[in-house]
Amino acid sequence: MTPTPSREAAQAAPARRGRIRACLAAGILFSLVAAWLLLLTTPEARDDERAFTTAPACTAPGGGDADCLRTVTAVLDRTEKETGRKTPSYWLYLTEADGTSTRTRIESSPERLPAARPGANIEVTYWQDQIRYVDFGPDRRPTNADPRESFRMPLAIGLLLGVLGAMFLTGAAATAWSSRRSPRAFPWQVALTVTGGTFLTLFAAMAAWTGDNIGDTLQLTGVAGVVVLALCALAAPFLHRRHRGDDTIALEPSVLTEEACFPGLIMGEVPYAGHAGYLVAGPGALATTPDPTGAFHRKAAPRTLTPLRVRPPYLTDPTGRPDYDGRAVVVECEDNGIPVLVITRKKDAPAVLGALGPFPAE
Repeated sequence: MTPTPSREAAQAAPARRGRIRACLAAGILFSLVAAWLLLLTTPEARDDERAFTTAPACTAPGGGDADCLRTVTAVLDRTEKETGRKTPSYWLYLTEADGTSTRTRIESSPERLPAARPGANIEVTYWQDQIRYVDFGPDRRPTNADPRESFRMPLAIGLLLGVLGAMFLTGAAATAWSSRRSPRAFPWQVALTVTGGTFLTLFAAMAAWTGDNIGDTLQLTGVAGVVVLALCALAAPFLHRRHRGDDTIALEPSVLTEEACFPGLIMGEVPYAGHAGYLVAGPGALATTPDPTGAFHRKAAPRTLTPLRVRPPYLTDPTGRPDYDGRAVVVECEDNGIPVLVITRKKDAPAVLGALGPFPAE
């Protein structure tokens, strides 16, 4: 006898508590890090950019004030390619006019900057005791210490983590709400939250690199958030109607004329169950196998295995049930009164039904 949805939901509630706690912990952590990045790190980087772009040239000999732009001549001793980075960059090893040896890194490659050759005379400009840009004659290149646009990285990461934090917190609330109504491992409320949060995360990350300033970026992200919430609100009634009922998935059995092998698993207190990994479905026969070709080490299911219904995965399913990247369905069966679950992808479930035979008459 198939348990009622309310009974299954009650059984799934304890299993879902761990997921709720994990979502809450991740949401709080992401939100705290996002607040630190958006309220402290990003404004500080923006202030550094303003201070650098408005800094005057040093007038005192030796540039005693670190907040002015101090330019000195130097000789380029050698270049060295930076390893372990996707963006091409290399180190410049310099000797300044007073004999000071130092180095700085620029985002480029020696091939794209022919003037960066050993022995070349160059000028380097300091601000707050760091080299901010290098002049190769008329060609000026910023170094990795250039503060311009540096606010965008913490802004992008902060927005991304902020949206993710909100998504996890909302997902925890949706999970808690749905746990009293459905035993589904992936309820539509959580799926809708993840979908909306993913789109908003991508938009926020892109807005951080295209907005003119912090305020405009936050405003754009806020407007996008309102749009996403409105679309989710419009989709919710449709998804609610679509997922009403006892979760039974209507699938027609395939008419099998030859064997087919596909990912799947049989679970239950029966000798042919196990973590084999693949199913072989043929006319009137179903077997498990560890062989992706289905040719070896088969373990056949008996003809007494009878399908009852097809449903989505539940939290009450046994440990080790595969999800197949969210495409899994469960064929509930029985074998002489013993519950048996056949898990496979939704597109392969008709072949399982075709191998097991028709559902029993009501």
